[in-house]
This record gives sequence, structure tokens and C-alpha cells, in this order.
Amino acid sequence: MKAIPTHRPGVFVLVVLTLALGAAALTRGEAREHKEHKQVIVPGEDRFLPFALTIKAGDTVKWINMDTDDHTVVSNDFFNTAGNQGVDILIAGTVNNGGKPGTLTLHFKKPGLWAYYCRFHSHLDGDHQPVAPGPDGGIQDTNGNFGTPMNGVITVLPED
Repeated sequence: MKAIPTHRPGVFVLVVLTLALGAAALTRGEAREHKEHKQVIVPGEDRFLPFALTIKAGDTVKWINMDTDDHTVVSNDFFNTAGNQGVDILIAGTVNNGGKPGTLTLHFKKPGLWAYYCRFHSHLDGDHQPVAPGPDGGIQDTNGNFGTPMNGVITVLPED
């Protein structure tokens, strides 16, 4: 490797400046590679929180089942345009997971819509709409109220 002549400070400054700018560009590029990790919580009741989530392509979503009961994440492929087709995964509740919340993480690579539901707590009717199980399309509590189906939606926006 040839030494940089010290009698030519302009060349030396140019080389140092080029290396510094290259390192700064690499750092910015690495920062762009960092993707966000969002969460959907299943509390001690039959629902996903939040119901609607907006992320960017390249982000991941982690479901955390804090409920004692098992739940599932099932993709509603009739509506989905953001990939992850055919998802039907059990997320263990704390009773069946040694007292710890069960988890599921999915990565979303492309923009679109991703609708999902729990197959234990909702199903799709003939028009591909979620319907809660139980009499008259709902789960009835002791006061005669019907709950809503356990489902959610993720909107995946394009990357910046």
C-alpha cells in the first residue's frame, strides 16, 4: 500500500473526508434497516388489543396471550393483501404454558391489509364475515349481552 505524501495535505484531507462520509452513509443505511416491533395483547378476556394496528412493510408484530385460555391467530385470506396467507397458529394461554404468556411473531414484508381472528372465539359466515359463536351469533353473558367476535386488522403501509 502506498503511503500518502505528507507534503500534499489536500490529498490527505480528501481521503479522510471520503472515509468519514462513507462511514456516515453506512450508519444511515444501517439505521434504515432497523424495523419496528409492534405488539398485540390478548388480555384476560377474549379480544385482541389493539383491534386495529398500523405498521410499515418490514415490521413485525408479536401477539402475547396473557389470558389463561388458549387462543389462535387465523388469517382471513379472503381479505388479506399483505401476505402471510394460510396462518392458523395456536397461542397457548398461561394455563397450558407453565404460567407464562404464549407468543407468536409474524413479519410483514409487503403493504396491504391483514385481517385475522381467533378460531375458538369467532368463525366466518357464508359471506366471509367473522361471527361470534353462541346463540344468535354471539357469546351471551349472565346479563344476556352478546360479545363481539375476537378478531383484528393490521394495515401495512409502504416503507419510507
